[in-house]
Amino acid sequence: MTDTDDSGGIPSAGISTSEKAADEAKKVSSEIYDLIGIKGKTSKTGAGVTECAGKDREKYFQIFHPWSFTPASANQLDGVMERLKKELPKLGWKVIDYGPDTSKNKNINLTADNDARKHSVKIVEMAKTDPPSLSLMVVSGCYQVPDGEKIQRF
Repeated sequence: MTDTDDSGGIPSAGISTSEKAADEAKKVSSEIYDLIGIKGKTSKTGAGVTECAGKDREKYFQIFHPWSFTPASANQLDGVMERLKKELPKLGWKVIDYGPDTSKNKNINLTADNDARKHSVKIVEMAKTDPPSLSLMVVSGCYQVPDGEKIQRF
């Protein structure tokens, strides 16, 4: 993401309560889920709050939303990462990294930024695990809590 502030290269995401920011991260995750385009099961993990590096932890925060997707049948993951690589840019995402990692399984990794939404996503296709799955991490830019509000940590 661009428009970085002095938070170690993390862009400013504006002013928000942590609850509203978490709702936005979940909405981003939901849109990515829709792009996956196959039936399956998602993990029931919620969003979390973390501090912005180098910023006042009482005023600034980031949201992260880790989740996983397991398809109804193993072979359904074939082609999903290619589809995400092609479809994410149509929704304002810029794919900044794509390809196998250095693990013995050579898992396919996709990292994309959405500058307008101030979010990033990292998706790892774990095709050789049993069952095969996608591991996703959606992360926001750095929010500032509104004056008079406290960051709710969850």
